[in-house]
Amino acid sequence: MTLPPADTLVGYPAGQTEGTATVLHVEPLPTGLVAVLLDTTPVHPVDAGWPDQGPDRAVLRVAGTELPVLDCVVGATDGAALHLGRDIPVPKGTPGWAFVVAHLVEGHDALTPGQTVTAVVDAGYRQRMSAGHTACHLASLALNRALADRWKKEVRADALGNPDFDGTAIDVSLIGENGSVDTYRLGKSLRRKGFVTDGLTEQLAGIESAVNAALAEWVATGVGVRIDRDGPRLTDRRYWVCELPAHEVRIPCGGTHVSSLAELDAVRVALSAADTEGTTVLTMATSVG
Repeated sequence: MTLPPADTLVGYPAGQTEGTATVLHVEPLPTGLVAVLLDTTPVHPVDAGWPDQGPDRAVLRVAGTELPVLDCVVGATDGAALHLGRDIPVPKGTPGWAFVVAHLVEGHDALTPGQTVTAVVDAGYRQRMSAGHTACHLASLALNRALADRWKKEVRADALGNPDFDGTAIDVSLIGENGSVDTYRLGKSLRRKGFVTDGLTEQLAGIESAVNAALAEWVATGVGVRIDRDGPRLTDRRYWVCELPAHEVRIPCGGTHVSSLAELDAVRVALSAADTEGTTVLTMATSVG
């Protein structure tokens, strides 16, 4: 069977939570699940390259049956074989390859290519994950601003023009429901780039206070948030845009987000530091509400 020749069209960047689609391919997997490829989907998948936001919760409705989507991942195909997640052998945009959203369900005879299905996302869960992702971006910008005076060398700037500590030092970022957890390694590599770590752990309370003050100021504006995108395909570049009063912020992002900061009510962070194998690791836990 020939696999889909084009990237999946995705509706989740525009906030879509339900949509009708055509089944293009159904493939049994060694795990016992079945990968279902659709021509278009509202379901947000997890990306192996940067898996900060996990998959939506969703179901596929077909022929009077409702199939839970047990996982949703990015895949790629050259037309001959389907590769999922970390097994994808080529970068996005490689000529001759299509990048697709694979909906993983338990095997069911009702699924065949050419069928029409309705994909339905759990809108409440999506909203909570979107709130967590938007808060994560705001917190990273506020942390960058609070640490701006700790750089003794010039480094790349973030979307507000401050030194990009978050982008330079990030180790792991995990988006959750109404929050996120980001960890940063304050090791030799970061110090060589000009970041001053001396005294940071002793000043965490003041840094945390500065971050939370910025977040309170920004959230109080209730300004709009949107996703700009170069096109409707899974691989098209997308950007998180927040219309802060002094400066419109634009950050590349493939996740989902709220439509305004008014939906967040309040955002706060808690900072902590720990020694991990001789390297200081800074953790920022962000919460909404």
